[in-house]
Amino acid sequence: MPAAQPAHSADRFFVTDGARLRYRDEGGGPSLLLVHGWTLDLEMWDPQVQELQDAFRVVRIDRRGFGLSSGIPNPDRDASDLAALCHHLEIDRVALLGMSQGARSVLDFAIAAPVRVSAIVLDGPPTPESVAADEDVPVAHYRALIRADGIEEFRREWARHPLTQLHTDDARTHALLAAMLARYTGADLAAPSPRPASSDIRASLASVAAPVLIVNGELDLPSRLRAAERLGSLLPQVERALVAAAGHLPNLDNPDAYNALCRTFLNEHANWRNSINRSPHA
Repeated sequence: MPAAQPAHSADRFFVTDGARLRYRDEGGGPSLLLVHGWTLDLEMWDPQVQELQDAFRVVRIDRRGFGLSSGIPNPDRDASDLAALCHHLEIDRVALLGMSQGARSVLDFAIAAPVRVSAIVLDGPPTPESVAADEDVPVAHYRALIRADGIEEFRREWARHPLTQLHTDDARTHALLAAMLARYTGADLAAPSPRPASSDIRASLASVAAPVLIVNGELDLPSRLRAAERLGSLLPQVERALVAAAGHLPNLDNPDAYNALCRTFLNEHANWRNSINRSPHA
């Protein structure tokens, strides 16, 4: 396991339900909450914050057990953690951007509190039928790998998985991704297997009142492109978009195109009258 890393000067922490969670709160305008995917953390959004903080109050969080947040990762607790962060920051209405596993967290939040959500961007989401598991990720294999060979062997294997492959040649982006994977502790894989999920969220998706943009990299896995199509068929208000020259991490592969898509959608749909906020730390 790597040594604990120092907190960035913009890092903030709050405590909820037994965990100390890292977040950053930057910019001003309608509130936008960014939620990262599995094995990643809030620093994946660096290219988006640089571009969007002039128009939005951009809040991003290390989900429970990821990055510099404590606790054991548990997707079932993410929505309540996001709600706790909004309460902590006195944010009543928010736009949401969730990537991969984080897209499910965003949907859970929107289902639980639809009136608080102005707009949603789902980036490379899994199928709506998957709850604790992900059909693209061999979780049982990775659990066994960590038990037998340790976290470093897992990191080496996961770094070769199609979901973590970058298509950009930018060295800084590759370094950013490598640093996030090095921070992932594998606590969820080392913990006992969670109970099987008893249901999926298909029946609840009709309650998502906010407009939704589903984004994929054009080079994302075929299963993720199919998942986006399936999810889009179940939501009331949906737009679809593909990011050119990008895989499962389009915000890193092609940030200019990704940022432009997000800005256009959020400018149209984020509720400016009820969502004007400025970070007290800006």
